[in-house]
Order: sequence, then structure tokens, then C-alpha cells
Amino acid sequence: MKKFLLVILVALLAAGFVSANGQQGSSASASAPASATYPSKLPAGLSGDDLAFAKFTEPVDVHIGMSVSPIDTTLAPGESAGNNYYTKTLKELYNINVIVDWTAAEGNDYNQRTSLAIASNAMPDAMVVNNLSYLTKAAKTEMLYNLGPMWDLMASTQVKGIEATTKGRARDMVSVDGTMVGIPNITVATDGVIVMNVQKNWLDELGLAVPKTVADIEKVARAIKAADPAGNGQTIPITGPDKSGKLYSTFLESSNLSHGFDPIFQAHDVWPGYFLDAGGGKATYGSLDPKMKDVLTVLARWYKDGLIDPEMGVRDSEGELVNANRNGIWFGPWWAIGYGNGDSYKNNPKVNWQTYPVYTDDGKWFSHMKAPGMSATIINKNADPNVVAAILIMNNHLVANEMAMQQATDAAIGWYPLRTVEAAGDETEHEYRELTKVLEGTASPEDYNDPKSIYKNLYADAQVVKSVIPGWAKGKELATTDFDQSQWNFFSRMLAIFIGDRPYSTIPVDKEVYSLTYSTSDLIEQRWANLWKLESETMMQIVTGKQPVSAFDKFATDWLAQGGQAILDDVAATYLK
Repeated sequence: MKKFLLVILVALLAAGFVSANGQQGSSASASAPASATYPSKLPAGLSGDDLAFAKFTEPVDVHIGMSVSPIDTTLAPGESAGNNYYTKTLKELYNINVIVDWTAAEGNDYNQRTSLAIASNAMPDAMVVNNLSYLTKAAKTEMLYNLGPMWDLMASTQVKGIEATTKGRARDMVSVDGTMVGIPNITVATDGVIVMNVQKNWLDELGLAVPKTVADIEKVARAIKAADPAGNGQTIPITGPDKSGKLYSTFLESSNLSHGFDPIFQAHDVWPGYFLDAGGGKATYGSLDPKMKDVLTVLARWYKDGLIDPEMGVRDSEGELVNANRNGIWFGPWWAIGYGNGDSYKNNPKVNWQTYPVYTDDGKWFSHMKAPGMSATIINKNADPNVVAAILIMNNHLVANEMAMQQATDAAIGWYPLRTVEAAGDETEHEYRELTKVLEGTASPEDYNDPKSIYKNLYADAQVVKSVIPGWAKGKELATTDFDQSQWNFFSRMLAIFIGDRPYSTIPVDKEVYSLTYSTSDLIEQRWANLWKLESETMMQIVTGKQPVSAFDKFATDWLAQGGQAILDDVAATYLK
């Protein structure tokens, strides 16, 4: 199997994703902006993709801070965050030495370490920030590199093409006062579409239909609780957020929320955490909608009746329940059932997780939509131009070769240094459609052999899709048993695309809701921490029964009085002119 994967990697390299000396094929490109400093340790006279994938003539050290998973065990013996397949590849192809100054566990620990690095003005050369408020804060204190000219010089054709799919929104997202200060995370639109994951093998065993509405979910959850299919009282019908999670997405964290309850709110046409146009030139905040009380009443009843995990809000990781196959229903983005719960299938290869929308009572599917991305790589303003160029080359390489690298090593892609995901907005839906053509025999893998395609994983996926889904049949609802789980990384991805993203790829969304803004302003920066603390604590206390639902009314009044109204006026003046 490993030989097969290495053959794929060699083929991708030969096809032009990256050549043996680290360079991609030549392409025409405009000359570098006059304000960009040409890196002194790169061969002179290069431009375009020759420069974007060039190898330094001398070693370049890049110091980073890094988020690591405390439960990931995929590194080989003797490997570390700073010494593994990915760092060795960067050294071999580009003469880049990645030096990890510090690591912190992903989630709250890493965010706290990021905040400390910014507050103490002790940034390494670069680090990924998981919340754009960190980028804004660092920029406002003049800690960040003016990246625009160097990005224009060094970003690959592919990276620029992906950014172009956002119509400038991605670059705006990482710009402060008109200055680009970060490499933007660009994710597929469906990352912000939160769907329902159901352990359908339990439903089949109990003779239950797939739930469609909120009322259906409650009926199914009660049946699961009564039947206790996990045994010994271990069954959790519905999971909720863990101690680092949220009840719902917000304008600042609008995507990739697992184990929140976004679909339940949206099925009630309620949009918490988002700034919305109230008409008449005024803005409102979705969490103030009086219909919030209807949703909170439902969730509080579910929690009281034991339908929601009793350790919601305090459990270290709700993902532990999914991996142990102890829960029946949970909510998350398209990729969650493939990439997010690998041990689930190792513990039970026949577990049948399926993904569906949650509908309104009259059969409509409503969904909020996300920002172009939610994270960014930020670079210290004191970094040498060679270091900045190295960081951009690292990003170019990741975008072009992420899939190939994953197939060449057992190390999880999360170990790639400064991993900032970039994907075309419609990548997963495009792949669903095109890979279906390959499965049907109306297209061949070679139809997608374009190394500079913005759909950067499509060719590699097309080459293996038939072997990874031997149980495919036209019109069939695929199950886990239809996939070849021995091709683990491809299995995870194909499962996520063909089951996790099946709803968004095949079912029109009746109403898509965007926030007026996905970023902070000076005023939001000043007030938001206290306002969010008030909101998140009140909502969680209502759901868990520590406060009555009527506490919502006081929250709404207090939110406006404690700076919320000023923020609404500011948002309206900025975005509803």
C-alpha cells in the first residue's frame, strides 16, 4: 500500500505539482512590485511560479509557534513538531529550516499562548492565529509585516487563483487599515454549513426514520435514550459543545463548529451571533431575536430530559463520544464525519454515520454562511525578507501538495508547519460532481490533470475514487461499508465528500444568511469580550437549567446597555450606508 501511495506522490511530482528541485513549471507573471524586496538568498531573476517554488541558495531559518494535538499519535518514533516528514520535505526541496520555538495544545491552550505572544510583543517569525481578532490586535500595535507586496511577488498562480474566488474578500479579511498583514485561510463555503450527523445503524436497528425537523430529532433522541444501544447506560442521544466549544457559531467564528446547535436555531429562522440588516438603515444582532427563547426552551427541555450530554460544556472533548460510537446525533461541518472521528471507524468498521440537513416545520432548509476563512498566518514585522519569502513558499507548497504529502506519510497533516488551509469556495461541491462522473465512467482521472488547478486535490482524488468506493452504485445512499477503509487518508476524504457534503452538493439551501461583518472594529474590540461573556454564560446557563428561559429578556436588555447598542450603530454606519 505504501508503495502505491509513493507512486501517486511521484506521479504528482512529475505532473508538475513540484519538480525535484522544488520548482513548479514556468509561467508568465508580472514583475515584482517596486516596493517588494527581492529575497537575497533566492536565485536572481526569477518570477511567477519559478520564484514561488524556488530553492534558497543558503539555508533560511524560520522560527514559529505551533498548535499541536495532545491526542495525535501519528508521528513516527523520534519525530517531533520540528523534525518530521513535513519539515524534512521543506528542507530538502527549498533549504528551509523550520525551528519550532514553542508548542501549545490546540484549542484554548494555543489561543492563550498566542494571546501572550502578542501581549508581550514576543512573536516568533510567524504563527497561525485561529481567531482574526488576534491579527487585528497585533496589527494595531504595529507588530506585523506589511505582507501585500511580498505576497504579490511570491504567491503562486494557484494560490492567487484561489484567493480570486473570494472576489477580494479573503485579502480584505487579513487587512487592517488597508494593509495586508496575514496569509488568509480560505475555506470552502460548506465549512460554514452545519449539518446533522446521525448514527443510522442505530436508527435501522430501532426501525426509526431519519429525522428531518426539530420535532423529529426529539422523537428519535427519546427512542435512542430508551433503547440504550451503546449499552449499560452509556448512550448519549445528542452531543453538545465541550468545554472549549460554543452553542452556536458567531460572526467571529462562523465555520467549522462541531457539537453546537446551529441547525436547531436555523430551523427556527434564528441567527444568533450574526449582525443582520434590520431595515431602515439599522442593524440588529441575531442573538437578541425574541424567537431565541423558543429554541432555548427546546434545548433546555432536551438537556433536562437527558437527551443532550449531561457533561455538555465541561467535557474535555465531545469527539470522544463520537469516536467511541456512544452518541446518536451530533452537528458539524461536512468534513467532520471523515476527518474528525477516525477512531469511530476503527472501533466499529460497520458504523454508519450519515449526514442530513435539518428542516423547518414547513420543509425549508436554512443555513448561515461563513466568512472566507477564520484564521491566518501572521508574520513578525522584524522578519527578514528571506524569512517572509520562505513562509510564502511554505504556503505555496502546502496548497499544491497537501494531498500528495498526506499519502506519503502516516503523520497527520496537522503537523505541517504554519498550515493555513486554502481552498476554492466551491471545491467540495465541485469534487462531488466531478468524482461522480469518474465513478459513472463519463470522465477519466486524466481529465483533471492540471497541476495549477484551483481544485488542487481533484486529480489525486480522481485517480483513487473507484478503488476507495468499491461499493458505489448510482442512486445509492453510500454507507461506511461501501468504502475501502484500508486506504485510510483517502477513505476519510471520500467519506467526507460523498456523505458529509452530500447535502450541500445535492440539496438547494432555501435561505442563506450572511453576517454584515465577520471582523472586529475598534469599538467591537473594546466591548466584545464582556458582551460575549455575558451572552455565552447566560445561554449555557439557560440550556443547562441554571437559569430560567425568562433570563433571556434581561440578557437582551443588558447586552444593549453594556455597549451592544453602540456596536449596532457602528455596524449600521459602516455596512448599511
